[in-house]
Amino acid sequence: MEPPTGPLSGLLVADFSRVLAGPYATMLLADMGADVVKVEGPQGDETRTWMPPVRGDVSTYYLGVNRGKRSIALDLRDEADAVVARELAARADVLIENFKPGGLAKYGLDYETVRRANPGSVYASISGFGAGEGAHVPGYDLMVQAISGLMSLTGDPDGPPYRAGISVFDVMAGNHAVIGILAALRHRDATGAGQHVEVNLLSSALTGLVNHSSAYAAGGVVPYRMGNAHPSVFPYEPLPTADADLIVAAANDGQFRRLCEVLDLPGVPDDPRFARNADRTKNREELRPILVERLAKRGAVDWFDALTKVGVPCGPINTIDGGFAMAERFGLDPIVEVGEGDRAVPTTRHPIRFSATPAGYRLPPPELDEHGAELRAWLTEAVDG
Repeated sequence: MEPPTGPLSGLLVADFSRVLAGPYATMLLADMGADVVKVEGPQGDETRTWMPPVRGDVSTYYLGVNRGKRSIALDLRDEADAVVARELAARADVLIENFKPGGLAKYGLDYETVRRANPGSVYASISGFGAGEGAHVPGYDLMVQAISGLMSLTGDPDGPPYRAGISVFDVMAGNHAVIGILAALRHRDATGAGQHVEVNLLSSALTGLVNHSSAYAAGGVVPYRMGNAHPSVFPYEPLPTADADLIVAAANDGQFRRLCEVLDLPGVPDDPRFARNADRTKNREELRPILVERLAKRGAVDWFDALTKVGVPCGPINTIDGGFAMAERFGLDPIVEVGEGDRAVPTTRHPIRFSATPAGYRLPPPELDEHGAELRAWLTEAVDG
């Protein structure tokens, strides 16, 4: 097996997480060169059974967030396995877990215990609602979408609230965990001391609601769903063309003027009703039919090509295959293959590009306990010795 490369080469990560937020975070770390050991219970990560869809007989959900890792199955209720787990924690630069807050203490794998054996450990915990009064509440993305207010912002104004199409706050919390881990490693580089990094889905959600959070916190305004419209900008929504809807996001006066030039609407940018963004937002019901009438003359892709040439943000509403096709068109090479032969898996490219230390894709998503024998031998060697 090739040694890891990338900016985090040489870093050992003990991954005691499961499902999405934690595994997504550790996959990103693995892509950047970290040696990630995925610790699973005897039955494995739940997402191994989340199907369909599948590739062969393996859940594509599991495949999507677990490349680059080695797997060891440990039953923490068994003291011999718990000893192996504690030895891994004692050696690791980073430990990441998403057990119920306090749930690892009975196995000697809580932060305080790990810190005594490994003072330089960066110990990252992901929970749903923090380690305080919300510690007892299970943390599932759909719950957080509801509790945070995101669902109240999603859907038609007169219809029911909707969840986002992905587990958006799991992904966001995973990214926040990576940021926290990297910042704590920077602190360790300077001081030698590790620390406890805590991330919870609700806090990630509230910061991720950005302008809507600010509307409430700074302005005392409770926003509500507006379908695909934006409360503060127009046009910033899908508009119909001759064949399909087109997202038009002319968010400033210059972009709006160029939009009107391409649509052959010379007088509109200087109309007092539409001259500034605040005017366009206030008078959106008068402006929308003017734009729609012109957009009906051509198809969405034609308008996309014409408008992007002059710097007007817009885009057709694709299905997932169309999104990948667009990335290919832009030379982003969105799919990479991990593994060889029967184990080769097409997967989505790491989102960050490094000029000197590129991301790597050494290992396909592991089978349950695939690396258990080698990892047990390595970890028990020091214990026995």
